[in-house]
Amino acid sequence: MGNTPLVGLERLIPHFDSRIFGKIERFNPGGSIKDRSALGMLLAAIDSGEVEPGRSVIVESSSGNLAVGLAQICCYFGLRFICVVDGKTTEQNLAILRAFRAEVEVITERDRTTGEFLPVRLRRVRELVARIPDAYWPNQYESLLNPKAHETTMREIEESLDGRVDYLFCAVSTFGTLRGCRDHIRARGLDTTVVAVDAMGSAIFGQEATQRLIPGHGASVVPPLMDASAADEVVHVSDLECVVACRRLIAREAVLAGGSSGATVAALWKIRHRIPEGSNCVLVFPDGGDRYLDTIYSDNWVREHFGDVSHLWKD
Repeated sequence: MGNTPLVGLERLIPHFDSRIFGKIERFNPGGSIKDRSALGMLLAAIDSGEVEPGRSVIVESSSGNLAVGLAQICCYFGLRFICVVDGKTTEQNLAILRAFRAEVEVITERDRTTGEFLPVRLRRVRELVARIPDAYWPNQYESLLNPKAHETTMREIEESLDGRVDYLFCAVSTFGTLRGCRDHIRARGLDTTVVAVDAMGSAIFGQEATQRLIPGHGASVVPPLMDASAADEVVHVSDLECVVACRRLIAREAVLAGGSSGATVAALWKIRHRIPEGSNCVLVFPDGGDRYLDTIYSDNWVREHFGDVSHLWKD
């Protein structure tokens, strides 16, 4: 777990006078940065005796990546795992969960206020935990073990660049990754500008929650782990900007990345003119694009939702 590669992206933004690096988290065993959170939360619960292999039932809400990480670890420890997902979870993630013998509940009802699935998913988790004997909810949305796991993520970045990390672009959802990275930055006294990358239509930084197409970043409710002081700057990106950035990333760098990775690329593009020359810019890429082949990388899906926009990434 961890020690994922930090890759230089030399062709991503032509004529950009700073260096860009991608922290490629798809190389964790379960395929995403959420493996770090899943392992940290479950191992702590096992060590404390709150979770007992062969007896406890793990229940969690996830749009995909944390679910896969937990499913893999639960399978290893012989733990029954019930995962509450929703209609935006990709078919590939659902297949992976079932391969790990996870029990999957798919929420199809949207919250009446926000039009999103998350509030309904959370209600269902609470119902299951109250009803099932020996149920345990890791609760990625509130557990401080979530950000704690990502102090290591930032330590790896710092060590790879000998401490010179001028800008860190991090997509936000539960706020675990960004908060954990910021904790390490503060502890080490690094002079790093932290850019929180949020989705348009996400409630995290005060926007009105609206329906979004791409999972992995943004949220319809403000997560309890949210700490506005952890970010020096906030950049909001649209679903279309994520798609365009992902397509540019694969065209220019041959990196197949997920939607929240594309969000960080789009955010850097938006503020590139304000980045001082010679800076080191690190983009955290939470997962790979193989789980988005039916959406972001499907020409039919893109045309259905945005029209013919292929010219945007062919420039």
